Order: sequence, then C-alpha cells, then structure tokens
Amino acid sequence: MKENKIVYVAMSADIIHPGHLNILSKASEYGDVIVGLLSDKAISSYKRLPYMNYEYREKVVSSIKYVNKTVRQDSLSYKSNLEKIRPDFVIHGDDWKHGVQKKIRQEVIETLKPWKGELIEIEYTKGINSTILNKKLKEVGTTPELRLKTLKRLINAKDIVRVIESHSGLTGLIIENTHVIQNNKKIEFDAMWSSSLTDSTSRGKPDIEAVDLTNRLHTLNDIIEVTTKPIIYDGDTGGKIEHFPFTVKTLERLGVSAIIIEDKIGLKKNSLFGNDVKQQQDSIENFCQKIRVGKNAKISDDFMIIARIESFILDKSLDDALERAFAYIDSGADGIMIHSRNKNGEDIRSFCKKFREKNYTAPIILVPTSYNQIKEEEFIQWGANVVIYANHLLRASYPIMIKVAKSILKNNRSKEVDEVCLPIREILELIPGTK
Repeated sequence: MKENKIVYVAMSADIIHPGHLNILSKASEYGDVIVGLLSDKAISSYKRLPYMNYEYREKVVSSIKYVNKTVRQDSLSYKSNLEKIRPDFVIHGDDWKHGVQKKIRQEVIETLKPWKGELIEIEYTKGINSTILNKKLKEVGTTPELRLKTLKRLINAKDIVRVIESHSGLTGLIIENTHVIQNNKKIEFDAMWSSSLTDSTSRGKPDIEAVDLTNRLHTLNDIIEVTTKPIIYDGDTGGKIEHFPFTVKTLERLGVSAIIIEDKIGLKKNSLFGNDVKQQQDSIENFCQKIRVGKNAKISDDFMIIARIESFILDKSLDDALERAFAYIDSGADGIMIHSRNKNGEDIRSFCKKFREKNYTAPIILVPTSYNQIKEEEFIQWGANVVIYANHLLRASYPIMIKVAKSILKNNRSKEVDEVCLPIREILELIPGTK
C-alpha cells in the first residue's frame, strides 16, 4: 500500500471504549488517520449532550497513538469535511446501515465518488457501546460541578433546551428516564425546573414564598440524589437583597445550574393572576443592584443568574420590557425570562424580535403556559433558547388522584381504578435499588 494515504474516521468519543480503539487501530493500517470529532451541537442533534465538552474530547482523541490529526465536524453530515480533506478512505463500524445514520452512510458513499474514495466498514465490536456505558454512568450519578456546567453547554449546543418542572424525587426520575423516538432521533427533556408553585402546592401551601429556602432544599436534595440532569431553580423575587448572596452560594454548592428571579417586590403572588391581585414591579435600579449582588457572590462562571421580567404580566408596554431587559443584561444577568399571560403569544414574539435586533447572544427563556398552542420550532425562529413547561406534572397528577379517591369511595373497593394506576411492580422497577 502506498504511504501517506488519508483515512477519515468520524466519532463522538465521549466515552472511549475498546470499540473506538479497534476502529482507530484498523484505520491506521490504511494510512494517516484524521478523526472528524463531532461538536457538542452535532451530537446533541440526535442524542444526549456528551459528558465531556469538545475541548476535553479533542485532547483525549489527539493523545491516542493511532490518530495523526483531529478536525471539528459540526454536523452529522460528513460532506463538508470530506470535500475539504478528500480522504482515500472513510472507516466506520458496520452498525450504521440502519437507523438514524443510514442516510448519512449513503451520502458518504456519494461524496467519495468524484475522487474514487472508498468506504470501509469494520465489524462492530459486540458487547460494549456508548449507550450501555451511559446507562451505567447514570446509575453511578453525577457530581455537583458536572451538573452545574451542563445547562450552559446545552444552551450553546442545542437549538432549544427543553425543561419541565420537578417537585419530588419521583418526578425527577420520570424526567430523567422519559423519552420518545421521532424520525430516528431520541427526544427527551434536557433539564428540570424546580418550581416554587409546584413545590408549595405539593405541600398544600399557597404560592406566596411561604416555603422558605431551607425547606425547598429538602425537595432539591430528593431530586438531586436520584437524577443527573441540570436544574433551574425558581427563586421567586430572590428575597431580600442582603439574603440573596447566601441563596446563590447554597444553590451553586449543590450543583444547581441557574436561578431565575423576578422583578417584583412585596408579597409574592402568582404571575398568572396579573393585575387581578395586587402586584408591584421593582424599580430597574433596585433589581439591577440585586443582580450585581448575586453575580458578585457566585464562584463559578457556569452558574447562571437569569432575570425574569414581569412587565407584560402587569399590562405594561413592550418598551418597558425591553428597557428592563437591556438594563438587566448590562448589570450582569446571564439571560432573560420574559413572561406573559396573553394567550396569543404576540407580545412574547414581539419582545424576542426586538431584543434580538440588539442582542444576539443572551439566552431568552420562555414559559408558554398561556400560549401553549405554539410549538417549539416557532420559538426557535423567534430566537428563544430555553422553553420551560412550568407546572404540568403536578397539574396532571391532581385530576387522576381525585378520580381514584372518588372511585374508591363510590365502589367500596379499588378494582375500578386499576386501569389508571401504574402496577406496583413498575413503580418498584422505576426506583433504582428497590429489587
């Protein structure tokens, strides 16, 4: 064989295992190996975000003796890199003839034709793969530092980060393990929302900051102990400005990724009541100072303090919301959550459009409880980065529990509710360590 043949191997390389080394070893027999290392964005387009970021993965792959060079591959498609590099061979395991990568395989074959490049497929290493290892890692758990860092990475890697509320260890497990397959892609929730509303309601208390930080930490700990996904904490008003630094430090220490605080003062009332109840918005100056105090208290650059704007809730103008948004970002806010109780979502769309005309990078967080007819694809077009389904697991559980309770009373037995109750065995299998 002629020397200096070029061999292209694309991989995620998040968890290096013998299968990867086997492919790279075989590839090195054909020439100099260039690894097309998939970016976080490319990987998260079809499965979970990798544990290690691109820079760490690049260091690991570059140190493998079979590898001569690494290049970045920013999509699942090989085409752009192949046309630049024009390799003699592309090496891949023979496991991609079906499923999500079937079309990509065919594109590789067509792309190689002009310079008579060859696709070589190596027998897949049986008994070990990233999916199996990922499951084992989830059983082990994660560290506060790794969990904390993940939200920012998700925002940078995904078109939109999908978040749903969790108010118990059980709901955390549901979020951790629930997914659907659509168009050969795994769709799942990326993060959890620790909602003050659902935390209070599940305790039978009103949503008026009646549950203090110490008690809410009990719920957080229950969730953290059995999950690995990042958590966004609903901080309500953030409390007194003098107390806010302690909240930030506590959450950061636990591995929470972000806190969202709203620009209101006085007794907290749920935003969806709007002006039907007495609610008062904080001044821009005071709220900016609270943001600065929180920013000065945090240690990690990855912990996010996100400002929630209540202007639309209180029937104020778009100009007021934008003025506040830019002021909060200038004061150090790591993102903007814009809230509304209007059902058509037009005020939110207008805000996103105007905000993006001036600021292209600051994350926008939406909570479409009222305008829930709008799909995530449209939010992406608006320039939003995160969507939070803020109370749906609790709201879903309540009607079923009422139905079950009434049925037992009516029928003097529980047989009639079997169809709406999860079998005990499935509950036991959901909880790790029960068997």
